[in-house]
Amino acid sequence: MAPVWALKRERARLTMDMVRRFTNSGYSHSGASRTKKSMQGWISTSRSPQEDVGYNLPLLRERSRDLFMSGGIGTSAIKKNQSNILGAGLELKCRLNYERLDLTEQQAKDWEDRTEFEFKLWAESKIDHTGLNDFYDAQRIMLTGWLLNGDSLALIKFADRPDGKNPYRLRLHLIEADRLSTPQQGVVFSQFPAFDFAAPDYVALPNGGAIMSGVEVDTSGQVVAFWIANQYPNSLLPTGKPLEWQRVPARNTAVDIPNVIFVADPDRAEQYRGVPYLAPVIEQIKQMTRYTEAEITAAIINSFFTAFIKVNGPTNEPPFGDSIPEEQQAPIPLSERIHSYELGPGTINALDVGEDVVFSDPKRPHSGFEAFMRAMAQLAGASLDIPYEVLLSVFNSSYSASRAALLQAWRAFRDRRKWFAKDFCQQVYETWLFEAVATGRIQAPGFFTDPARRKLWCSADWVGPAPPQIDPTKEVEAAAKRVKEGFSTRERETAELTGMNYDDNVRILRRENEQLKQALGEGGEI
Repeated sequence: MAPVWALKRERARLTMDMVRRFTNSGYSHSGASRTKKSMQGWISTSRSPQEDVGYNLPLLRERSRDLFMSGGIGTSAIKKNQSNILGAGLELKCRLNYERLDLTEQQAKDWEDRTEFEFKLWAESKIDHTGLNDFYDAQRIMLTGWLLNGDSLALIKFADRPDGKNPYRLRLHLIEADRLSTPQQGVVFSQFPAFDFAAPDYVALPNGGAIMSGVEVDTSGQVVAFWIANQYPNSLLPTGKPLEWQRVPARNTAVDIPNVIFVADPDRAEQYRGVPYLAPVIEQIKQMTRYTEAEITAAIINSFFTAFIKVNGPTNEPPFGDSIPEEQQAPIPLSERIHSYELGPGTINALDVGEDVVFSDPKRPHSGFEAFMRAMAQLAGASLDIPYEVLLSVFNSSYSASRAALLQAWRAFRDRRKWFAKDFCQQVYETWLFEAVATGRIQAPGFFTDPARRKLWCSADWVGPAPPQIDPTKEVEAAAKRVKEGFSTRERETAELTGMNYDDNVRILRRENEQLKQALGEGGEI
């Protein structure tokens, strides 16, 4: 048998032969080069989404939360998304295609008004399983969970009976991402009595499926269930109960509604868990925080050294004495006073021969601190898809530059709002409408018999806060021109400019105009 060193040398030779075979081909000249000195120190490995994402999630979540709770850029990025995507919460606006549903326009309008009222009756109640939050609070918790942890989920539950203010039984049990996890080794379940543990966060099941970071998939890779712990796996609280997991099927196939609403935004195919929003800039923001803390500490330390007495020759006299209030000062001969110096308002000191005073100039914060932090904020904002002007709430440029920054930010906010509304709000609304139609509070013919009609009855938009305006006059004029030329509608422009409902505005304005006309008389001017 050949010695170990010989085997290693042969393996290295074969590796180099393989490298030479593909050298000077395609990307080997640049990004895939193994010969350029600039690339030789670049060690990178990428495997499956489960290995690249799943195994690193606990640490990513911890660091993401730490940045959020510590303030600074991390907190600003999360808060900006909360306030611009949701604001006080997304509001339901039904959008029926009345022609396909064989309704008149007035019938569709009446149905929409009735459904929106009924939904608000439920949404403004304490619909959370804990009894603490309404639907709009639940939106904020779910969105924040996705931003901080990469994903969030809500279990669909039904109360035993409606309460006095809420005629509906639908409840949401919000679960943080930590509790969605793979069962630990040694825990036995009746569904699968024997687990094959191949990795800490991966479990191969006897039926050919697998559990990846708490998400169970079948042999084809389709999500079929979620494994939820009865407490936080890393919690130190003395709950007095053992750590256990429960398998929750993804959907209730009997009535075709979800059992779990899972909110995630994966980047790769077959990626079953999301990544925290701050993940790409965790290291960068942490370094910015350390630099800021170092500058603050240096400035505080340097502020303690106010002045120095320079003496030509040895001396043992203390340079400073306590500042004595003027009313307590007694006349002291100059010969006794020249070796005592005071710091205080209006204090006059006499220096001895050979002595001089030098005041420190620490130059803190560093003169390049602001420019450096602004450049780093620009890089972080580019990674997070938020212009640094919006990220830092600094609009010192021209009107055009500030408006461009807002438009760029709001393009991303709208995309995230649409995605979040589709993944969470719409799923909740469709589940609520199922109960409303089943109990007879809402009439929707064909809802349970025709999937196409059910889809039509569930059509809705979700209206959120309007984007900020730098120059409202120009924004309104542009909106009016879009409506006049047929590029937009009054309803859409009302929602975009003010976040209000156009139909409600027309109804209220009609009433106000009639009241004002009555108050002024028939000949009065409005």
